[in-house]
Amino acid sequence: MRFEAITWARLTKAVAGRLDAAEPGDGSAWLKVGIDGAPAAPTGETAERIAHALRLRGRSVLVVGTDGFLRPASLRFEYGKQDPDAYYSGWFDTGALWREVFRPLEAGGTGRVLPDLWDPVKDRATRSPYAELPAGGVLVLHGPFLQGHWFPFDLTVHLRLSRGALARRTEDAWTLPAFQRYEDEVAPADSADVVVRTDDPQHPAWSGLPS
Repeated sequence: MRFEAITWARLTKAVAGRLDAAEPGDGSAWLKVGIDGAPAAPTGETAERIAHALRLRGRSVLVVGTDGFLRPASLRFEYGKQDPDAYYSGWFDTGALWREVFRPLEAGGTGRVLPDLWDPVKDRATRSPYAELPAGGVLVLHGPFLQGHWFPFDLTVHLRLSRGALARRTEDAWTLPAFQRYEDEVAPADSADVVVRTDDPQHPAWSGLPS
């Protein structure tokens, strides 16, 4: 895979332009975008940049982070607080993401999306109100391990870190085997539409947009 140096501003403009000209692949009225990457990668910042660029184009955008869809502590920590396999496959409530985020945006859906479900600090439901995403709106979901769940993304952006950069920038070193498992089982750089190298977050490089 060839990479080209790019600024975040140019990257954001290019991705937003592609999305603004795209049609939902599932026949619905909403585009769905995934910004995939480890917590050490700037997935949230990238999602907000793209959302801002789309809003400047007149599009309604809802940004959702998977950290608002963690399972309760009793389920996350069933095998201990530092189990990388549980972190990989048991911390994030993919069922709730399907139910509360993606199904309302299917063809014939209501467009009423729950922006978050669980507060991991208080370990209780957030009780956030539903957000109404009008027809023609764009969902931007960001977080780790987004690929491999058959989420109906119209565009996926994978923020890639080398093994060394990931190790240096990850606060919870016990999670590193989970990201290696993700690489081995899903190969996110191979399946994403756009790959962005973020070893130096100030100087990204990307694979370009798909043809």
